[in-house]
Amino acid sequence: MLLALSAAVSRAAIHTESVDYKQGDATLEGFVAYDDAIQGPRPGVLIVHQWMGLTDYEKKRAETLAHLGYVAFCADIYGKGIRPASTQEAGALAGKYKGARQLLRERVAAALAVLRQQALVDQKRVAAIGYCFGGTTVIELARSGADVAGVVSFHGGLDSPAPADGKNIKCKVLVCHGADDPFESAQDMASFESEMRTNGVDWQLIKYGGAVHSFTQPSAGNDNSKGAAYNERADKRSWEAMNQFFSEIFK
Repeated sequence: MLLALSAAVSRAAIHTESVDYKQGDATLEGFVAYDDAIQGPRPGVLIVHQWMGLTDYEKKRAETLAHLGYVAFCADIYGKGIRPASTQEAGALAGKYKGARQLLRERVAAALAVLRQQALVDQKRVAAIGYCFGGTTVIELARSGADVAGVVSFHGGLDSPAPADGKNIKCKVLVCHGADDPFESAQDMASFESEMRTNGVDWQLIKYGGAVHSFTQPSAGNDNSKGAAYNERADKRSWEAMNQFFSEIFK
């Protein structure tokens, strides 16, 4: 029994580490996780945080992905030590980058480069996922023409100040969206769908009934009337949709 337990622990030796990196003059602090008991290269997954910045939530998602056999790297869009203390601060920071899409793209591209620098990453099998603000960010990564296999947006903003940039998308796109999310207008949703169709993108949009914004975030509470709330069913279903998507793009 002890030998079997030791073998199980060996198979799940998750290595985690904070990683400082640069974008221009800015110092950023990301987080990498992988199973160092697995031999050889494996797919890499970039994770982009929600509006509160890089938190334990994204790190736990990275560790979960590491258990599944991926190298996961959490991006830091805001900068080392810059972590909002309130939703007001978070709104201002997220708004800053959403209003400067080129800077946002440069920040996420810098994180993608760090992921690709990890020795265990299979360069031909790389994807990006993001939550809320991070969902917006990975869609922008795709619009920048980044060489990734796919992106997954969980309740992210889908609006674009430059819809023509959809022509740059080379990867597959999966959007997991709360059907009752009040923060995504019908016009923005229609514009996004038009952008995908017009540019021949291989895309999927899944809407989860009864789910509002932030449906993967336990910290959002469970009161749908606030417009943002956790929904366990949608959280689990969207995670499974992501896993199926990965099975397709990483085969």
